[in-house]
This record gives sequence, C-alpha cells and structure tokens, in this order.
Amino acid sequence: MPSSPLPATPTTPATGPVPSSDPAGQPALPAAVLWDMDGTLVDTEPYWMAEETALVEAAGGTWSHEEALGLVGNDLMVSAQVLLERTPVTGTREQVVDALVSGVAARMRTGLPWRPGAPELLADLRRQDVPCALVTMSWTALADVLLEHLPAGTFAAVVTGDQVERGKPHPDPYLEAARRLAVEPQDCVALEDSPTGATSATAAGVPTLVVPNVVEVPRLAGAVRLGSLVDVTAEDLLPLLAAGT
Repeated sequence: MPSSPLPATPTTPATGPVPSSDPAGQPALPAAVLWDMDGTLVDTEPYWMAEETALVEAAGGTWSHEEALGLVGNDLMVSAQVLLERTPVTGTREQVVDALVSGVAARMRTGLPWRPGAPELLADLRRQDVPCALVTMSWTALADVLLEHLPAGTFAAVVTGDQVERGKPHPDPYLEAARRLAVEPQDCVALEDSPTGATSATAAGVPTLVVPNVVEVPRLAGAVRLGSLVDVTAEDLLPLLAAGT
C-alpha cells in the first residue's frame, strides 16, 4: 500500500474519574499520548507474519496463520525464542530478530500502510501541542523507518523493544515513556491494538484505548475498546475513556 502523507500540521481505581473539561470550560487534553506502532499506527502485522513464514519455510518448516497471531505484540526476543523452539529455524535469538527486522524494514520502505484515522489523530495532537511517545516492541531500526515519514518532532520520545530490559506485556515500556516525557502515567492515554500491549499499558497505570486489529482483545480493567480511530480528535480521547467506563 503506498505511503500516505501525514496531514500538516474504563475508569480504574488507579486513575480516578476522567474529566471532560478543565475548570475554565476548555476541553481537557491528556498530558501525553503513548502510541503503539505495529497494528495501531501502521498496519505492519501482515509484514511480520510474512517474514516469519518466509524464515520458517526457508528452514524447511511450516508456520500457520494461527501461530503467527500468537506472536502479535510480543517482545521480539520472545517471538524469536518461540520460533527457535517450535520450528526448524536455527541460530541465536539475535540472528532471528535481525532477519525479521531487516525484512519488515524493507517492506515498510515500500510504503507505510497507515491504520484508519491514525495519521489524522497524530497530526491533531501535534496541532494541540499534546506530546506523543512511540512505545513499540519493534526495534529502533524499524521505528526509524516510521520516523522518516513524519515531521521532525512528531514524537517527543521513542521507546523501542531493544531499549528496555522487559518488553510488553510488562509495564516497563510505558513507564519509561512517561518518565522520558516527565508526565504521570495516569495522566496519559495509551493507544493499543493487542492484548499484550494493552496489558503493558494498563499495568503501567495508563488509561488505554484499544482498537483491535488482527487479534481479539478481551475486556481489560483500565482499557476501553474502540472500533476505529477515524474521526477521533485530541479532544475526544478523555471523553471516550470516560464514556467507556
């Protein structure tokens, strides 16, 4: 799919009620928005599945769609370990990750398949001066490909899978993003598409909007499901969380 240009410029006990406006009557905005990448911002999950299948088949094995779905949202080192244990693929975990990352990066450079409504919301957050962080289990090399397609400064912080000791579903990536932005996790909003990612965000105390993509996401305390980000604006995020509780 060709790359599209970015347009120019349930309440939990930990978070408490989510306000819809500030005392002056202006719409309230999150302190920051923390974005997952694969499946939430760009629809790259099919790229990962294709690269996993190619890697396994090159080793003489088979890799089903169901098996691929089981890796969605994982820390890449965890996914590599699964491939090494369940298929004829050989090598180190690092070598497996390098092969997958190289393949997905090549596909991304042919065009970014934006998720519906995601680039428009990202641009609106930028107009409203709401800081954003990218919180992805993809490694820095892949995040860099995405950043090449965005205006400088779109993300005030970028946390990737090779920068944290414990990836999703642990809370570490989201806690690190909040730390880098100097904001409290409960004052932010996370955008996710997978059970692994939503578990990570809510475990960090970040109110989470989940837009399922290739995998179903069960109900999770601290998370509200949306059908799509189409027509969602920066000012909608907190009301959507409040309405879903």
